[in-house]
This record gives sequence, structure tokens and C-alpha cells, in this order.
Amino acid sequence: MLSGSLRHMRLVSAALFFAATGCAAPAARRESGPSAPAPAHEPLAITIVYPDTADPIQAQDSNFVFGSVGRGRGDVTLSINDRPVTVHASGSWLAWVPLQQDSLGKAHFHIVARAGAAELRETTFVAPVAQPFRPAPGAVAWIDTTSFTPTDTLAFPAGEGIRLSVRATPGARVRLRMEGKTEVVWFVPDTLPEEPTWGVRAFGTDTTAYRLPPAADRYVAWLPAQLVCDAIVEAIVGTDTARAVWPLVVDTLDRSHPAVIVLNDDTAHTGKTDSLTVGKAVPYGTYNWFFPLGTSAVANGRWAGQTRLQLSRGTVAWVNTADVVPLAAGTPPPGGIVGSVRLVAGPRSLVLHVPLPAHVPFKVEEDERSLTLRLYGVASDVNWMQHGGADPYVTRMSYAQPTSDEVTITLSLAGRVWGYRTHWSGRDLVLEIRRPPAIDPRRPLAGRTIVLDPGHPPLGAKGPSGLWEPVATLAVAQQAKALLEQGGATVLLTRTDSTPIDLFPRTQFAEQHDADVLVSIHANALPDGVNPFVNNGTSVNYFNARSSPLARALDRALVAELGVHDLGMGRGDYALVRDPWMPSALTEGLFMMIPEQEALLASPAGRLRYARGVAKGIEEFLREVAR
Repeated sequence: MLSGSLRHMRLVSAALFFAATGCAAPAARRESGPSAPAPAHEPLAITIVYPDTADPIQAQDSNFVFGSVGRGRGDVTLSINDRPVTVHASGSWLAWVPLQQDSLGKAHFHIVARAGAAELRETTFVAPVAQPFRPAPGAVAWIDTTSFTPTDTLAFPAGEGIRLSVRATPGARVRLRMEGKTEVVWFVPDTLPEEPTWGVRAFGTDTTAYRLPPAADRYVAWLPAQLVCDAIVEAIVGTDTARAVWPLVVDTLDRSHPAVIVLNDDTAHTGKTDSLTVGKAVPYGTYNWFFPLGTSAVANGRWAGQTRLQLSRGTVAWVNTADVVPLAAGTPPPGGIVGSVRLVAGPRSLVLHVPLPAHVPFKVEEDERSLTLRLYGVASDVNWMQHGGADPYVTRMSYAQPTSDEVTITLSLAGRVWGYRTHWSGRDLVLEIRRPPAIDPRRPLAGRTIVLDPGHPPLGAKGPSGLWEPVATLAVAQQAKALLEQGGATVLLTRTDSTPIDLFPRTQFAEQHDADVLVSIHANALPDGVNPFVNNGTSVNYFNARSSPLARALDRALVAELGVHDLGMGRGDYALVRDPWMPSALTEGLFMMIPEQEALLASPAGRLRYARGVAKGIEEFLREVAR
């Protein structure tokens, strides 16, 4: 299962075991490793792996439930709330059932398991359900206090504005009043349709689920940036008025005294970080920029734990406030003139040195056969660009000044972009461009260094029988390693046991070993409220554009080997595929929660099929490159 800023719901659930009497035993603790091997044929017993009693179900109408009735007990007839549930030959089962909630917001699952006339097990399992806001009975005017957007503490320069959103009685007049101020901010109905949940967007195969009607109870407004400490929102319906305190504090910033900061995500000097601070276009959003430690910028906005950086007049990025170190008051904003640049060719890479007046923010933008370095807050005085015309890989260098405070330097390449990395060296920004490997089309694996990452731990999904994702992914990676080595590749694994490893050391391992390709191997799971019987299959994720051919080759090979539905390839904001030094992809070959697919992951033959898909996908990608 995936790891990253946009991650799937973790199904590392405690299994609840129900004994022969039908009484619930105490809930087992959350496991961090595989269970002890079970006998080939177990006595009839009901085990529920998901949901559990700790975390509320994040769905309202229907949800999945899965577990087992004992290893090898495919002879069992099972029902949940009188609805028949298919039991796999392994004894595992998966159900999609309506949520029957009581007045306390708990879902009840009455489970009956029978095997012939002699064996009967029966129990009722109760799990909490996340409760949406509901108006008080008989309320005319109401406000959903859980719907306030935004909340927390914000700070912007005067003259900017903030979009507000709230749910209240349909047809009401909604306004915001601020303590000590006479002006009132009025809301208008939001006429756009409802947005489907991220789970539907990510996995839904029926596009009718995207077409939701507008919500008559949703209102939006525009609040000019000003001092706000005590804000009261009111919903007025006839003579009835509902009031609530909006938990929002707004401060204003002085544009005439810019606050200059430097980025450092290792203020504790642990040396264990990736030496980067990520930038997002919106607070807590998708990663778009990767700023090395020491990058300086102007900070001109705050949103709870996020700080806004003004990269140039037209570009901003949001970073974690914890990575921001303020400089002394009066420090001038970074900027100035970009001088002439030089590209130095080496046997394995080319190194571009860009002299800069300060450690200004930048971004590397890639196309299939070019790299563009975008520098923010500077102007160009590039009199010459030395790049050695004899080197065949870089065919041309050019620069542009698209705006008054942004400079771009573009390197056109004779072949595909394979990888790059950046760092500061004194005043120079250094961009190292990796040469593509020389690949033999007849033996594309020969001489290649490939790193396989068995996904997790920490965390990882569990299947209905209790199979733990890290156990399955390591077994698949070991078999894929053997297959790739038969083709002449040097193959390294980021882990060889179940010791937890963080994300950065995995990508660092691949970079330190100069891997030509990195593939992270996972098994998937769904978020609550998404029907697993119609939304499952194989998918492959990539992040950098140059990795899309690798993802496509892996997806084709895995679908052919595993024979499940093709969910396709997609760009995913996941740590294991963000390292720009090599093409990389993350496979989600099978779903842990589907009994048939879990059984594949549990069997040597099924793991071999997954491994063959990984190996064939990598080999085909390299063969296409060689062509």
C-alpha cells in the first residue's frame, strides 16, 4: 500500500476473534508483523480484520468488511446481516454491506457462519461510524460548525483576500460579523456541484459517481485580509437566527518590510533528512518545488503550520513553517543578476554551474528531451553560455527572461532525460545531469543496476486471512531479484527483513548505488465507502515525467501476468518515486483485501507471477530505451 503526502487508508487493523461460544474475546493489539503460521485446516471461527473498534468507519451508506472463518474453510456458508457472503477456498471473505447504525452512531454486523449441520458460529460485531453534522431536531436555522473553511491562524498582506465556506440552512441569509467592526461579510450560495470523495476520484470506475448535484446548504464568501479575532457567523431564516463562533484569527503583514527567511529542515542537525524542503502551490498540497537547504526567500503569508514564500512577483509556494528560519530584520530580499554559466562534461554526467547573487528559489522542469532551470527573483545578464559543442548529449543551451524577475536556462538533449540532481556549492547552483546508460537491445538487463523496494514497514495493509503486506512484498521482490539477475542485472533490495525503514533512506540507498531504475513493490487497499468488488485491479504510479514509460511498461506486464482489471498508470505524489536521479515507479499489483488476490500474494506461484510482471516490465522499458 502507498506511502506519501497523498496516501491510501491504512488497513493495519486489529483482528477481533470470536470463540466457539459466539462471545467476543478482547480485541487483539495492532500487529506490527505477521502472525504465527496457522494449521492447514482450522476449526470454524469468525475473525474480523476490518473494520476495528478503534477508528470510526469513514462512510455513511455502505462499507466493506473482511476477515476469515479459519484457514482452508472454503466449505463454510457465511452471512452478514442476513446477506450471503462468498467464502474463498482459503477461508477468507470480503463483504460489501449497508451500514445499519443505531442511535449512538455504531454499525452492527450480525455474522453467522455454518459448516454442515455440526458447526455453527454466530456473533454481532459493533464498530463506530464517523458522524456527520446533523441539525438539532426541529431547528429552523442552523450552522454546521464542522464545515468552517478555513480555520486556525492566518496572516496575509492587507489588500489580499480569503475565501470562506460554510454549510448552513438552505435558503438562509448567511453573514459574518467581526467584533468591534461595523462592516458585515455576506455569503452567497455555492452553485457548483458537490465534489466526489478522493477515493472515488482515485479508484471509481463509474463516472456517474462524479456527477453530484449542488449542495443547497453550502455558502461561500470573500473576506478582505484584515485583523480578525472574534468572528461570528449567522444564518437567518425568517425570525430565527443561528449563531456560531468561527475559529479564525487573521493578522495582516506589512509589505514595506519584507520578512526574509532561509529554509532548513534539519535545525536539530540530525543529518537524517533528505536536505530538501518541499513547496506546494496551496497549503498542504501536492509537491511542486524541491528547495535545497539554505534556499532563501521572502515570506509573506501564514496558514496554520504553513508559510507562503513569494518566489517572484507572479509565483508563490507554501512550505512547512517548521522548516522556516527567519533572518535578521532588515535583511534584503534575495535577488539580483544571473551571470554567465558553464557546463562541464564528465564520463557519467554533465554539471551546470550557475553563479547567483544569493541562494534564490528555483525549479527544474523536464520535458522528454530537455531540462529547464527556472530561477526566481533574478534578472539575466548571461553574456555567454559555455557548454562544449563536442559533447553529443547536450545539443543546445538557451536562456530566456519570461518575466522581469524570472530567468530560465534550457538544455536541449540528444536523448531522453535519465536523471538529474541539484545542490548549492558556494554561490553556485549546481545542476548535475545524468547520462543515459548504454543499453544492449538484445540483453537490456545486462550491466544494469536495479534497486527493488519491498513496500513497508512501518505500516502496511493486512488481508482477510491476516497476510501482512510487507511479508508479501518482500517475497515478491526476492523472486523478481532472481529473475532480473538471470538477465544480467545487478539487483539490490532496500530491505531484506521486516525491520521498519523510513522512506528517505530507501531512495537514498538507490541514489548512493547509482541505480539505473528504482521500483517500489506494494499491494493495495481502498478507503472506506468505495466498493472493492468493482474498484480493484493493477495500477502503477510515477512522479517525474521521464518515468512514465517505465510505469506504462510495468502496468502492461503486470496486467498480463496477474490477469486482473487494469486500473491504469498515473502520476502519484509518493516519496518512493520522487527522486529525480533515476526513472522510478511504484507498483500496486494486487489488492490485499480481495480474498482471491490475497491468496495469490500468499502463494509461491502467485508471488512468482507478480515478480515476473515486475521483471518483464523493467526489461521491456530498457529494451524500448535501447531502440
